[in-house]
Amino acid sequence: MANSGGSRRRASMGGPARSTKRSAPKPSAKKAQKQEPERRRPAPEPRIFRLGAVPGATPGRWIDTWKQRMPHVTLELIPIEKSSQRTAIDELDAALIRLPLVDDSLHVISLYDEVPVVVASAESHLMAVDQLTADDLAGEVLITPLDDVLGPLDLPTTAPSFRPLATTADAIATAATGVGIVVVPMSLARLHQRKDADYRPLLAGPTSTVALAWPRERTSEDVETFVGIVRGRTARSSR
Repeated sequence: MANSGGSRRRASMGGPARSTKRSAPKPSAKKAQKQEPERRRPAPEPRIFRLGAVPGATPGRWIDTWKQRMPHVTLELIPIEKSSQRTAIDELDAALIRLPLVDDSLHVISLYDEVPVVVASAESHLMAVDQLTADDLAGEVLITPLDDVLGPLDLPTTAPSFRPLATTADAIATAATGVGIVVVPMSLARLHQRKDADYRPLLAGPTSTVALAWPRERTSEDVETFVGIVRGRTARSSR
């Protein structure tokens, strides 16, 4: 009996094994559609965003952000002068200008105020201190160029004996000789920096406000993007 039972077990163990493998189900039509490669959206057409900037305006960090965020739109920086900034705006997408500028046909956003500085010869006694007051300038010859951006100054200075100079660069070059002083926003002192001249902040002096302006009727997506950049919005921020 033991041998008979063993034979039955061996016969059972040696029999053909049944396959447990199942064929893979065919993908449904919906899944097949999902597996198809998505169609790429057409790349946006390249275009140019023309930004004007008065001397001393510093849009560098905004331009860098623009290049990262808007690689398909070339930002072209156009130098403009304060004296003709209003006319220049009509030929641009937007412009960094100096206030005051009152025009109801424009959107104007104030960005920052610039500290005024006194520029003089590097050997001037005025450069012996870290900052100056109006009283420190008593009797100094104040050189005001024709492209001045600050306007009339209430300072105890005297007028030069020579004709007004055309540009801020000319005025600073003259002040560097020790003839007089120039009062300008700090950015202009840095723009026209010279080895023979130096500058010091003028306490309680008139500030110059840099603003962004553009025609109301030409507000575009590119303009709104640049406004968002100067206001510090991220790429995901809502307008």
